[in-house]
Amino acid sequence: MNATTKKTSRITYTAILLLVILIVAIGIGSVYISPIETIKTLFGHGQKMSQTIVWDLRIPRVCIAALVGVNLAISGALLQAVMRNPLADPGVIGVSSGASVAVLLIMLVFPALGNWIPIAAMVGGTIAVAIVYVLAWKNSSISPVRIILAGVAVNAIFGGVTGLLSILYSDRLPAALQWMNGSIGGKGMGDVGMLIPYSIIGWILAICCIRSANILSLGEQVAVNLGENTNKIRILLSLVAVYLAAISVAVVGLLSFVGLVVPHMARLIVGTNHRLLIPMSMVLGALILVLADTVGRSLFAPLDIPAGIVMAMVGGPYFLYLMKKGDI
Repeated sequence: MNATTKKTSRITYTAILLLVILIVAIGIGSVYISPIETIKTLFGHGQKMSQTIVWDLRIPRVCIAALVGVNLAISGALLQAVMRNPLADPGVIGVSSGASVAVLLIMLVFPALGNWIPIAAMVGGTIAVAIVYVLAWKNSSISPVRIILAGVAVNAIFGGVTGLLSILYSDRLPAALQWMNGSIGGKGMGDVGMLIPYSIIGWILAICCIRSANILSLGEQVAVNLGENTNKIRILLSLVAVYLAAISVAVVGLLSFVGLVVPHMARLIVGTNHRLLIPMSMVLGALILVLADTVGRSLFAPLDIPAGIVMAMVGGPYFLYLMKKGDI
């Protein structure tokens, strides 16, 4: 068995583990449903109460967690390829903060335009990245280091706008607090139906970007020698990453560390080839966010801790561990 086959097998085993976690997660909650009963319910043979709990409450939430986990993991992997830096993620270059400002504007200022939230998030994220790239452009090229520095500045600006909106519209803020903390609770099949087509489009675009991501990973000079326009590739990959992150922010709010830590974990398992890295990031992203949401809604039941808080509490120490170990 060669190295590529072994790495492909790891993706398969992780996907099987994800399937098991999904079934277990659907059964966990204030009313426990065994895995056997969950499987029966999924095939339409469960008890009536189980049918209601599983299809109306649990499946929408688990599906949203899985979809958002996939989207943020891909986004992080593409941005890390763009900057050739494992510290990159949608939050670093301002995607999440730009999208969140756009969404908050609708939630707090123009609530009647709620149906436009996904589009607003994409526009906000794109504007933030456009500002970052304009600031990072120097001598007819885009420096990955300048992208990160510009991202810090843009994050600070949009963070200030978010704080200003929170103060000016404090009377309307409680309705947006769960979203601001990255909560997956309260989602229904309508949210799933809205997110799926956007996500599939993003996944197809990401798969089309695999070759370009691998070219960037070879280094600037090698890519130029191959006749590739590295600036064009960076902008293309960034736009796909923005799209995937923005639609996720629109649905569940701010979720940290998924796009930062998951691609790094995937890289440790399957290496740097994006033909394997992207699929592994997708599977791991779904698995980790489903676990985070399940822990959040069951560990302190009946309290529902947003998945964003769980990810911050777990992702932060894990990231520090990686730095201490020297993997980053």
